Amino acid sequence: MADTSDTRSPAQIEADIRRRREVLAETLDEIGVRVHPKTVVGDAKAKVVANVDHTLGRAYVQVNRVISDVRAQFVDEEGAPRMERIVPVALLAVGVVGLVALGSRRRKG
Repeated sequence: MADTSDTRSPAQIEADIRRRREVLAETLDEIGVRVHPKTVVGDAKAKVVANVDHTLGRAYVQVNRVISDVRAQFVDEEGAPRMERIVPVALLAVGVVGLVALGSRRRKG
């Protein structure tokens, strides 16, 4: 059988109760702040911003990787342009721009 006798004085018991009430009041205040609508909305916004920042960071890395890969196609290891790859792409770009220009000219006329 467990001993249920308390060796604390009434003043000690009252002090313990007072401390416990203060702790509970602080806890209830904290809960009230956490469940307040403005706090909930603010937390949700912060999560969205963090996810967007993470997504944009990943996109930035991916774009940099693509740019580096494209640059590697048109520049050799020493940094000199690879004319055998640049000239055909430039001719293709000029041809596409010419076709678009001719197409827009025919519609106006």
